Amino acid sequence: CKMNKDAQMRATINQKLIETGERERLKELLRAKLIECGWKDQLKAHCKDVIKEKGLEHVTVDDLVAEITPKGRALVPDSVKKELLQRIRTFLAQHASL
Repeated sequence: CKMNKDAQMRATINQKLIETGERERLKELLRAKLIECGWKDQLKAHCKDVIKEKGLEHVTVDDLVAEITPKGRALVPDSVKKELLQRIRTFLAQHASL
């Protein structure tokens, strides 16, 4: 029951983020921060390494995504995660009626 309530709350918050346009603003902020800190370049280099290692003809997009996703998540700087979390908390405080 608690998991269902959590999922319901996440869905409600996500819907409010979408309706207000805040979700799109957060995505743009994240995109800019990841480029700024070099994350995008690091991930692009990792993709190239994976393709070199396995050979272009042996790598599908799904393989590549499966291979780089954990590293991509791990490479996101804590400062970027904290900034996004703070923006979400501020948003929720301003929309306390949720």
